[in-house]
Amino acid sequence: MKLAVLPLQHQHIIHPPIFLEKAFMSLRVRLTLLNSTLLGGVLLLFGVLVYVLVSVLLFDQVDRTLNQTVQDILSSSRVDSVGSLNVVTLPSLELTASVYVQYWDRDRHLQMASPGIRDLIQPLDLANLNSSQTVCRDIFIRNVHIRVLTVPLLAGERSVGVLQAATNLGLIDTVRNSLLSILVGLTIISMVLAAGASWLSIRQALAPLATVTRTAEQITRADDLSMRIPYSASPKDEIGMLIRAFNRTLERLENLFTSQQRFLADVSHELRTPLTVIKGNADLIRKLGPDDESLDTIKDEADRLTRMVGDLLLLAQAESGKLPLTMAPIALDVLLTDVYQQLRVLSGDKVHLKLTEIDQVVVSGDRDRLKQVLINLASNAIQYTPAGGEVYMSLSKTGEVARIVVRDTGPGIPTADLPHIFDRFYRGEKSRTRSKSSGFGLGLSIAYFIIEAHGGRIEVDSHEGQGTSFAVYIPLYDGKV
Repeated sequence: MKLAVLPLQHQHIIHPPIFLEKAFMSLRVRLTLLNSTLLGGVLLLFGVLVYVLVSVLLFDQVDRTLNQTVQDILSSSRVDSVGSLNVVTLPSLELTASVYVQYWDRDRHLQMASPGIRDLIQPLDLANLNSSQTVCRDIFIRNVHIRVLTVPLLAGERSVGVLQAATNLGLIDTVRNSLLSILVGLTIISMVLAAGASWLSIRQALAPLATVTRTAEQITRADDLSMRIPYSASPKDEIGMLIRAFNRTLERLENLFTSQQRFLADVSHELRTPLTVIKGNADLIRKLGPDDESLDTIKDEADRLTRMVGDLLLLAQAESGKLPLTMAPIALDVLLTDVYQQLRVLSGDKVHLKLTEIDQVVVSGDRDRLKQVLINLASNAIQYTPAGGEVYMSLSKTGEVARIVVRDTGPGIPTADLPHIFDRFYRGEKSRTRSKSSGFGLGLSIAYFIIEAHGGRIEVDSHEGQGTSFAVYIPLYDGKV
C-alpha cells in the first residue's frame, strides 16, 4: 500500500535592515556595516539551510514512523466476510513513539482507537476522512499540534474503511524553535563580534589615510611641498601604493613649483631688461629727437619680447594638447639640408658645422614645426660650443624610424641639469651663460612636445667636457597622413 506524503512548505520572510544614508557615514562605518551585513547574510543563509534540513529530517522520521505503524497494523489485520477490517492484535501500538491510531469503517463509524485517544470520538483528520488518496499533513486538535497520516483501505476495488495514524509534534516544535533561537542568537552575536573586529581592523588599516589627510592639511597650511607621507607597512598593498603615488605627486608638484618659480624669476629678468632698454631709448628720443640707433634698439628689444610671447603661447598650446599641426609627407633629407645651409650663416667662422651623413627619408609631419625643432637643437649646439669647436648633423634610417643626430663638442650639460632639460620652464645656468641671443628656457620643452605630437621621441647623451648629442626619432611615412 503506497503512502502519499505531502511535503510541508515553510516560508521565511527576511526583512533587510534599513541603514542611514551613506553620505552621513564615514568610510570606516560603511566598511564595518558592509562586513557585518555580509557575514550576517552568510550566517542567515546557512541558518535557513540548517533549519530547513533539520525540519525535513525530523518530519521524514515522523512520516516513516507513521507509515511503519500503519504497515504493522495492516499486516496483523484481516477483512471479514462483511467487508470490515478485523484487527487481530494491537500489542505494540503503545510502543511506537506515541503513535495514535483510529480505524473508521466504510460507513465512517469509529471501530477502533488507540487507548490514549478512546475518548476522542472525532476523526484525527476530518478534512481527509473521505479522501481517496493517502494524505499526510499537520493539524491542531485541542490546541495540540499533530501530524496525521490518512490511509484509505481497499479490498480489491471495494472500500473497507480508513485508517488514520497520528503523532504529537510538540517535541519537534520544541526542537525547531530552540534551533531557530540558537541560530538567530548566534547570527546576532557573530554580527556584533564581526562589527567590533571589523571596526578595529579597519581602523588600523585606514590609519595611514588619516596620516595622508593630516599631511595634506599641513601642506595646505604651511605651503611646504617638500613634506612626504611616512609608511612602514608593505609598499605593495593598496594603502602603500596610494601613499607612494601621493608622494610621487608631491614630488612632481614640488619640482613643477620650483621650476615655475625659477621660470617667473627668469621671465621677470628677461622682461625687465628689454623694457628698461625700450624706456631708456624712448626717453632719449624725447629729449634729443629720433635717431636710427635708438629706433633699431627699440625694434630689437620689441622683437625679443615678441619671440618670448610667441614661445609662451606655443608652449601653452603644446601643454594643452592643442598644438596645431599641418601633417603632410616631408622629405626629411631636404629639410635637414635647408636647415644646414641656414645655420652655416649663423655659425660663421666661430664653429665648424658639418653634415656627416644624410639618407633619403620621408616622414609624415608639419614641416615648419620640424624645422623649428632642428633649428633649435642646432642653434643651441652652435651657441654653446666654444670658438673653433665642431657641430655635426646626420640623418639615417633605423628600422621603421628616421634618426636625426645633432652633436657638438661643447662643454656638455651638467649632470644635475641633465634630467631636467626637457622640463617646462627649465634652464640650466651653471655652465651655460646668458646672452642677448639666448633663449628663455622654453626651446627644448617646445621641441619635446612637437616631436611627441609626431609620435616620436628625443634622447640626449651628454658628459661634462665631452660635448652633447641629441637624437630625434620620427616614424617613417606609411602612406597615410
